[in-house]
Amino acid sequence: MKAYLDSSVILRRVLDQPEALGNWDQWDLAIASELARVETSRAMDRLRLSGRMTDDDLAEMRDLLRSLMNRLYLAPIAPEVLERAAAPLPVVVGSLDAIHLATALLWMDDHRETLLFVTHDARLAVAARLCGLEVSGAGLRPA
Repeated sequence: MKAYLDSSVILRRVLDQPEALGNWDQWDLAIASELARVETSRAMDRLRLSGRMTDDDLAEMRDLLRSLMNRLYLAPIAPEVLERAAAPLPVVVGSLDAIHLATALLWMDDHRETLLFVTHDARLAVAARLCGLEVSGAGLRPA
């Protein structure tokens, strides 16, 4: 099975938070948007600047992030993604979540394969389900 991972899944693993998904080898291919690199890096920098993470912690976590990102296929934020993300959706989602959702939907359209949409964000999970995706993630009700 192929899976799309949003930034919440990657960040929870990097920060070693409760219910982080550990077995990424369960998927034949793990896909994320290039947006995930920006979101995860910004989140870690916010933690460092707020004093909740040391520089040493940040360096260690950036190494882990690099290692994880190297295991993912990073889908580009192409104009088609932005166009799809700007289109109406069945529920309210923010701009960045719309980009994640659009990336997964376009990947499925282009490859004619289904994806498991993996997120820890309950609102994004509902949006993905309403768009016809199978959804998984810690703390979410089974689809």
